[in-house]
Amino acid sequence: MKKKIIIGSRGSILALAQSEMIKEKLKKNFPELEFEIKKIVTSGDKDLVSNWNNSNASLKSFFTKEIEIELLEGSIDLAVHSMKDMPILSPKGLICGAIPEREDQRDVLISKSGKTLMELPTGAIVGTSSLRRTMNLKNLRPDLVVKQLRGNIHTRLNKLQTEDYDAILLAAAGLKRVGLENEITEYLDPKTFLPAPAQGVLHIQCRENDEEIKNILKSIHREEVEKVVIIEREFSKIFDGGCHTPMGCYSELNGDMVTFYGVYFQGEKGYTANITKELNEGVRVAQTLADYIKEKINE
Repeated sequence: MKKKIIIGSRGSILALAQSEMIKEKLKKNFPELEFEIKKIVTSGDKDLVSNWNNSNASLKSFFTKEIEIELLEGSIDLAVHSMKDMPILSPKGLICGAIPEREDQRDVLISKSGKTLMELPTGAIVGTSSLRRTMNLKNLRPDLVVKQLRGNIHTRLNKLQTEDYDAILLAAAGLKRVGLENEITEYLDPKTFLPAPAQGVLHIQCRENDEEIKNILKSIHREEVEKVVIIEREFSKIFDGGCHTPMGCYSELNGDMVTFYGVYFQGEKGYTANITKELNEGVRVAQTLADYIKEKINE
């Protein structure tokens, strides 16, 4: 049995915070083992600006490819990814070994003035690079001005203070994981400002044939989160979801039932619906909701 387990991670502050969190969970469950994080620079980290205009699939692989190569070659034993960065299919030989507990899936507003989204004055400048967030924003406050904003969490927070922005939009999960929860002005209602599919979820990747690591990862896997992720990613797939697709969804669990909310924007209009189904219905939940939304679009 291995004594040292190497965890592969991107080198960003958020990625390292997420990997450290997984490392601590595993150390608690397996105190006899040593866990070490290895920083791996991905293409996306080297050159985010020019990669931004690539297709959704290739954009996602820019944040995972180099890590997956090291995993396949055996220089790391597992990798911690944000589920949002992961293509639907893993490369041959790799699997998702665990989906741990989900962090807050909501989006948040951080404003210079401390004003909430509905309190911002007409013409206020809000920063985001997400088309989904842009469309959600226009749906609720068409009088606001959206200005492109890119970079990691710390870069975006710095730009809010030093550049021409009145507020910015970010994911609650990232801020909480890097200890910046106190920066949040307002948590946005996920039923009206719908998050990205699988927002706040981590994907722990390992080799398909590595039984030892698979058994270790079982200790942090949460089956109910996996079931929700399957529904959300199916909804994304139906609407060709990616970084440039204006759609979002939100899952609310109540025992073995899930209330699933979805939105798809076509042109300037958002089409929303929600349904309550048994969680075990899986992809059928997403398919049913998508059918309702498509009917609204075609009316």
